Amino acid sequence: MTRRVDAYSLRLFAAVAQEGSIVRAATREHIAPSALSRRLADLEHAFGTPLLVRSPRGVQLTEAGHLVFERGLQIDQGLQQLAREVQSLDGRVAGTVRVAANTSAVVGFLPERLKALLAAHPALHVSLQELDTPDVVRSCLDDRADVGVGVRMDVPAGMERWHFASDPLLVVLPRGHALARRSGLGFDQVLQWPLIGVRAGGSLDRFVHAQALAAGRSLQMAVSVGSFDAVCRMVEAGLGIAIVPQSAAAAYAGSRHFVRRPLQEDWAARELCLYALRKTPRLRSVQAVIDAWSEPAG
Repeated sequence: MTRRVDAYSLRLFAAVAQEGSIVRAATREHIAPSALSRRLADLEHAFGTPLLVRSPRGVQLTEAGHLVFERGLQIDQGLQQLAREVQSLDGRVAGTVRVAANTSAVVGFLPERLKALLAAHPALHVSLQELDTPDVVRSCLDDRADVGVGVRMDVPAGMERWHFASDPLLVVLPRGHALARRSGLGFDQVLQWPLIGVRAGGSLDRFVHAQALAAGRSLQMAVSVGSFDAVCRMVEAGLGIAIVPQSAAAAYAGSRHFVRRPLQEDWAARELCLYALRKTPRLRSVQAVIDAWSEPAG
């Protein structure tokens, strides 16, 4: 039976489980839905039991499906790791490097840095996943990511950290706002106005709420949205002002409709860092990413 269970079918099954849809999984894996369905049927036949419950609303995993999904992910990750190790033996920088990064890094820094990295190493492929900083670090600890990029935080033994970029917090205001005439703003001034929040419960949202709590103040939240571009659209419409990283402000609030002002608090001086598990020796491909993206602090 095991000879009929191949790694590619397990990868396709994992994609279906993650997407909850055969059509979405087929699009993600660049395969026809009919061909993917045949692969799933063959996999179920090989195991001798249903792995999925199919319905017009999508698919759900059976108990056996959950087991195959978990073990299938482990097998796929092991094969990817094997491929990276083999590809590094000839001295070339090649293979896939798994990168987990927070939204600030993805929006503000990684497009240009990725372009330069891949131009220098054409045989390299980067698989990028966007996560909050705590999840970035956890992915590195669990060896689900080779390199992480996120806000500076304390890390346990066995993890390494390098400076990636400075990304201070700014205040974004509509042009003509009463605070726009000031060259810089204190947090107490910002708190006098309704705020546009981003990703309620996310890292930045929790951080700003913690600073307000420490100051004995409360936040007037006008609305909370899911992305920095949505934040800037709300500011543009005059619904409030927002605290965002400089990277996001540069990417989304660069038009004449916005004013950006420094947030004059010590805690607003954010630093983005690279994270990786300490490994000796380290894969050439992973080391190439760290060498290309790490910068001297300050």
